[in-house]
Amino acid sequence: AKCARVDSGAWIGPTAVVEEGAEIGPGAFIGPGCIVGSGCSIGESSRLVARVTLCARTLVGKRVLLHPGAVIGREGFGFAKDGERWVRIPQLGRVILEDDVEIGANTTVDRGTLGDTVIAAGAKLDNLIQIGHNCRIGENTAMAACSGISGSTEIGRNCTIAGAVGMAGHLMIGDGVHF
Repeated sequence: AKCARVDSGAWIGPTAVVEEGAEIGPGAFIGPGCIVGSGCSIGESSRLVARVTLCARTLVGKRVLLHPGAVIGREGFGFAKDGERWVRIPQLGRVILEDDVEIGANTTVDRGTLGDTVIAAGAKLDNLIQIGHNCRIGENTAMAACSGISGSTEIGRNCTIAGAVGMAGHLMIGDGVHF
């Protein structure tokens, strides 16, 4: 079995779980009740406040802040119709949170179907946001609470998404756009 690698300068809180193959960098803070799945990587000085779940193979950059209840890297809502029933399509991608990303309480970011879901450097996501599979949120984009972004939507750099904005899937939003 592959052991987890935890830097001696990291802090792991009570009842936290760090699964095999995970890597936790220097100065990282893994708060109480967090789950760090197999193959996850957490960069230097990142902070998982409490009850954060990182599903398998999620990559977290440096100085990332994840607030309580965030779930990063779960399987996306990927289904195909087979006659009258829905059949799950495996979600094989990852989530990548680049440096200086902040994600609010109870926000979820789904992993990609084949490629990765990416939250680019400096992006700020408020509480209660849903990011679907295969999305890309551009650098320094800010999103307010209760926004929902459907799968395969790309949002450019330096955008502002106000509270309760919903976007359909497969959209391409340019840089500097404000909703």
